Amino acid sequence: MNKTFIGWIKKYFFGLLWVYALGMAQTAPSRFSLTAELTDTLLEAGLTTNVVAEIRTMGDSLTWFGTGRGLAVHDNNMVFMYRTTTDSLQNLDSTNLLPQGGIPAIAVLNDSMLVAFSGDDGSIQMGLGLALTFSAEDTNGIGWTYFKQPVDMESDSLELVGGVGYFRQLPVTVPQANVTYDASLNRKYFWIASWAGGLRNYHFPRKEWRHIPLPLDNQTEFDLCDEGNFDSSEGPKILQNYYLNPRDPSDGGNHNHKAFSVLAYGDTVWVGTANGVNRGLIVRDTLWGQSAIECIRWKHYSYPEDGLSGNFVVGLAKQYWRGQITIWAATVNADAPGEVRGLSYTRDGGTTWETALIGERIYNISARDSLVFASSASGLWKSLDGVNWAQFNSAIDQTLLAQKQILSDVVYTAILDERDTIPRIWLGTPDGIAVANDIHGFDWSIIQAEYDSAEVYAYPNPFSPLTHNQLEGDGYVRFHTGPITGDELNLDVFSFSMEKVYHKDYDLNVYRGAIKWNGRGQNGNHVANGVYFARLRFSSALGQSPTPKWTKVIVVK
Repeated sequence: MNKTFIGWIKKYFFGLLWVYALGMAQTAPSRFSLTAELTDTLLEAGLTTNVVAEIRTMGDSLTWFGTGRGLAVHDNNMVFMYRTTTDSLQNLDSTNLLPQGGIPAIAVLNDSMLVAFSGDDGSIQMGLGLALTFSAEDTNGIGWTYFKQPVDMESDSLELVGGVGYFRQLPVTVPQANVTYDASLNRKYFWIASWAGGLRNYHFPRKEWRHIPLPLDNQTEFDLCDEGNFDSSEGPKILQNYYLNPRDPSDGGNHNHKAFSVLAYGDTVWVGTANGVNRGLIVRDTLWGQSAIECIRWKHYSYPEDGLSGNFVVGLAKQYWRGQITIWAATVNADAPGEVRGLSYTRDGGTTWETALIGERIYNISARDSLVFASSASGLWKSLDGVNWAQFNSAIDQTLLAQKQILSDVVYTAILDERDTIPRIWLGTPDGIAVANDIHGFDWSIIQAEYDSAEVYAYPNPFSPLTHNQLEGDGYVRFHTGPITGDELNLDVFSFSMEKVYHKDYDLNVYRGAIKWNGRGQNGNHVANGVYFARLRFSSALGQSPTPKWTKVIVVK
């Protein structure tokens, strides 16, 4: 793996390490465990991190979350973390525990679920494998099959493609930069998009991984079913003028071989890469006198020729409404002049593309009937027509004395949950899970990591007002107080020399949201790096006068 390729990875994925790294930074000191009350010993009560990047619903009541520190599930009552193991899992091991790591991708189909895991080697992300279950609704103990992150042998320079012929490839022999960022399930395969590892699928009956060749950067069409594209003059049929190589073009590679998102349904598969969107039509037929042939006819769409806003496609979603399929793509600027962030979408199978939310950094899209949600760096957007968009306010729990608020503009993922009489919206953010009991975002409940329900503490700690909990231009540290019985709270922050730098009075009869500090002094400027002491004065028991509680905050900008 050369320096140019690693440079590309660092350029585009420095901001995407949140699934793992921010999962650590935003972790509460411990967690409030209620395992004695659980019937499933594979679960522990509460979140261990506030970073939630993936949400999937399943069955009548289960909601699964991919977090920065593993898999979590909500049983329609409370949230639990799935237990992990530090033991080394071997390929195709059966296990009841999951590997440690962040979760960048979850795919579900009926009662089946595929979960991808990632970590890092200190400088670059690496794939930690996948786990598959066919019984994700079995809360008495789920059985998983573990798959090591797919890598090639040095000798894997030729590979069979769909029983048609062979193609040449650059073997990807390491898990570094080979991270499964997206996955999709159908009846016969699961599909994964693993960046340097490219696009692969796993064939259930044959129990084998297959590389799936994608078009070269300069190809608009790529027909793997056309016998004329294969040369058999020197033995086996070899795909002519083709080399699968995820390195940069300057090093002989193709950005379109860096797969980042995948969406498969029926006989169609869509793949987002670092060079646009690819639509594949899967052909199952008898070709060249052979039976059981399966091949793909690709069409490749990119900026600027096809109207996408940008060539780096980080998310895909399908919308079906009134007999029409719309494919949504979260498109980010890659390296061509004029590219911008936004949404790109097609209502005619890729023939024409339109754009929306130009300038917004979109992470994920979800759709149900006419309603579309776009999760972005500035919050959650919704639309009924793809043209006109409305933005949700940041989630705040309006319950008296709840003190819960999502302290982030960012929404990583959102889904509409229609399993109850009144539809709900689930949000995954860098600061926890929010669920609205309406589709307008007026009534929020918030689930966040909690390390002791009664203790006073600050988190994240150390705290950077320039990077942590960024909300409307400020960064915040949250103060956890435990029970409050009065209607008044006073917050004072002192420097190490006990000079008061900040003061605020909260009227809890009217105030809703977190008890927080933006790292600024009374003059409005950020305080200097160092140790600070926070004094919170409030009543924590009925009939008790307000008393001071102290905690320490380390500010590091």
